[in-house]
Formats: sequence, C-alpha cells, structure tokens
Amino acid sequence: MNMPTATTAVKRQYVRGTIDIPAELHVNELSLLKKHLQTAIEVEHSTIPAYLCALYSIKDGTNQEAAQIIKSVVLEEMLHMVLAANVLNAIGGEPKITHSEFVPRYPHPPLLDFEVHLEKFSPNAIKTFIHIESATPPPGDSNGHTIPQYYAAIEQGLIDLGEGIFTGPASRQVTPEYYYGGGGKPIPVNNLESALEALKEIVGQGEGVHKSFFDGDEHFGEVEELAHCFRFKEISCERYYDIAKDAPGSDPSGKLLAVQWDQVYPMRQDPKMAQYPEGSEVRRKMHEFNRTYMALLSDLEVSLTGQPQQLMQSVVRMYDLKYQAVELMKVPVSDTETAGPSFEYLHDHAA
Repeated sequence: MNMPTATTAVKRQYVRGTIDIPAELHVNELSLLKKHLQTAIEVEHSTIPAYLCALYSIKDGTNQEAAQIIKSVVLEEMLHMVLAANVLNAIGGEPKITHSEFVPRYPHPPLLDFEVHLEKFSPNAIKTFIHIESATPPPGDSNGHTIPQYYAAIEQGLIDLGEGIFTGPASRQVTPEYYYGGGGKPIPVNNLESALEALKEIVGQGEGVHKSFFDGDEHFGEVEELAHCFRFKEISCERYYDIAKDAPGSDPSGKLLAVQWDQVYPMRQDPKMAQYPEGSEVRRKMHEFNRTYMALLSDLEVSLTGQPQQLMQSVVRMYDLKYQAVELMKVPVSDTETAGPSFEYLHDHAA
C-alpha cells in the first residue's frame, strides 16, 4: 500500500489527536517500544476469550443479530493482533504468544482497573465490553489507562524514534493474501506511514475515528461499519443507532434490535480446571479445550514469526474451539450452572 507523505503535525492526528498520554506511558527507547507493542498484542488477545464466551453461550437460532455483532468484533480483534504484530516485526521485534504470561488469567484487566470475566451473554458482559472498547474509563475509575491512550503512546514513540527503527525483515509481515479471518485486511508495515495506518485501523475499529460512529475502514476499501463500542451499545440498549439523528455520545434511538437475554447456556463465570477433580468428565473436556486453545496460539506464533501461510491452520482450530466450548456449556455442574471454556495455559501444550 502506497501511503502519502505526511508532515509530523499531520502524522500526530492518526491516533493521538487530542488524547492525553500519561507520562508513565511515554516511549523514549526502542526496547520500550517493542515491549509496548508486545503488550498491545496481549491486550488485543485478552478480549477475545471474553467475547467468545458470550458468543458461544448464545443458543442456536436465538439472538442472531447480537451474535453477528459479537462475531464481527472478534474477527476484528484477531486482525488487531496481526496488525500490532506487523508493527512489532517491522521494528525488529518478535511476537511471543505461547508463553505462560501471554495467556490471561480471568478475571483479567486488559490495562484497565476493572475486571473482565469469562461469562455468558448478559447485560453485564456487554456493559464490560463497552468499557473495554471505550475511549474513556468506566465510571469511578480515575486511575486506569484506556486502550486508545496506550496506542497513542506507541504512535508517539514511533514518530519520535523515526524511520531508522524499521529494520525488520519483510518476510515476517502478514500480507492480505495470507489472511482469511475477515474483519478487514492486514496492512504490511515497512515504514512510519504504514505503521501509523496500522495503529489507526486498530483504534478506529475500537472507538471510532475522530469521535465519529465509524471505524474508518472506508480508507482501506472495506465497508464502513460502526466502531466496536457503538456496536456493543446497540446490543445493550436493544436498539440500532439512527445515524441521521443520533450523536456518538447518545444512546441509540433507531429500530429495535431483538435480544433474548435468557436464551443462553448458564455458563459458570470464570471456570477453571482446578474446580473439578482429576479424571472427571468435565475436567477432561476442559483440558481438551485448552489443548486446542494452546495449539491455536502456537499456530498464530508461527504465523507471526515468518510463516504467515500457517494462518489457515488457525482458522481450522477456531472451528474446533467453538465445538468444544459449546459442548462444555451443555454439561451441568450444579442445579443452575453449566461448565464452560476456561482458556487456560497448559504446560504440556507441546506434548
């Protein structure tokens, strides 16, 4: 992709705009920039298990509009991981995905000071998703950093460190021909302009571009869609936005979005294998799920460190993951709850 040359003043509009960057997030050396980008990959990934639990808990044939919204966001979060990895690879870093610290331990705060749970589709889950994707901390949170602030710090670090940091091999870039995940196309990164465009894509899909409803994909040949926080707010309010009259800061007032909050599997919140005895059926199923999950992470690490063709295998793993997750959600573990996928790290995942 050929990007136009921009002045520094214009470049700083890509993500940062009017976002204030806390002093503790400032980047002043390459090693710290690499660390921030690795954390960005971890943050993008940490949202996916929570979104998938909500999605997979929806019973077949119900909540079809809400399910499609959640699925669309999951696909874009996967793209965000690839985009952040492309930037990290471009500056000579190497994404690390299969180590124990990469895998979140829920309830897990992705950079923020509020908990993110693995839980069924519910008003509380959707409220949490809105907070994750929002440019502002949730009510009562005066200390947490927002994800847009974090990306603004990465952007500013890229600008301050300059073109000389882009020394990574082009062979590590995931290009559109290797990407089958939907949610848009990856941007190959080889200089400052393409790195800024990749960051703009990530933040735009999450909170919108320039405080608009939209994610900015029209710049990349994709259909213009609402940013994630607005899609989730439509589910929460059970209405679509009327773009002609609603403002980004308002609740949606358009046509009804049918939601059946009770048409879900009653998955236990934040399930763990350790909650069940060794040798039990539910623990065996959870272990099988986590083996598939770790295999998926392994496929992704291989894909993002020089073998992008391996991404196709990760698509196959996703189907296996869904099947195993739904099977768990059908297993009663009490009078009112079922089991669920735990997305846990396994030390024996390479076995």
